[in-house]
Amino acid sequence: MKKKNVLKVSTSPHGTSKNRRRFLKLSGMAVLGSGLLMACSDDDDAINTPDPGPDPQVFDLGAGDLGVLNYAYALEQLEADFYTKVLNGAYWSGANEIEKVLLEDLYNHEVNHRELFSAAISAAVGSDMMAKLPDLEFDYGNLNFDSRTEVLETAKTLEDTGVSAYNGAGRLLSNPDFLVLAGKIVSVEARHASAIRTLLNPGSADFAGDDIVDSVTGLDIARDPSEVITALGNTGFITTPFTANELP
Repeated sequence: MKKKNVLKVSTSPHGTSKNRRRFLKLSGMAVLGSGLLMACSDDDDAINTPDPGPDPQVFDLGAGDLGVLNYAYALEQLEADFYTKVLNGAYWSGANEIEKVLLEDLYNHEVNHRELFSAAISAAVGSDMMAKLPDLEFDYGNLNFDSRTEVLETAKTLEDTGVSAYNGAGRLLSNPDFLVLAGKIVSVEARHASAIRTLLNPGSADFAGDDIVDSVTGLDIARDPSEVITALGNTGFITTPFTANELP
């Protein structure tokens, strides 16, 4: 008998700088810290223990369109918060004008995306605001926002992850209006990813690297919510616990 996966963001402390280097090296879906998002599953060889059921104190993203909207809202909250920290760091204040304008644009885009999903979810749940993902809290550990390399490498990973997340979640949406919204946003996220990669390696083909484009289809990689949430949970950035019991 196979049980459904249970995904939970932990509030464990951050790991070492070695873990951050591993995260940045692997890019897209690697790990920065030791705050773990647990993926629990069962197989025929596992010890059967009673399922305690969901923790009523921990928010679950939900199922169907609402689950996907909450999922995207979590991603956009993280990106908006990250770029807020970037614009308050010494790297941005001392950057050249091209990089300053680009990062400020990314900040504005992500804040707009966050607010769009907030409004869409509020409209969808009506008076049942308990079904809407709450405001998340974040902790970037010893990530140095004064370092150009650390900021841009982390931005690259977040943007690449965001593109793969939207590509993987689109098939789960049934409301065409939500699908159009997600399609518009993923096109912007892809531009973000391309721009960050070009800043890191000007004049290269990294903007469409083999690590983000499927060599067979020529399309950007798509990942299921469980894979994306696990990767983001592993960064340790998200400190507000939540589960994703109803998403693949």
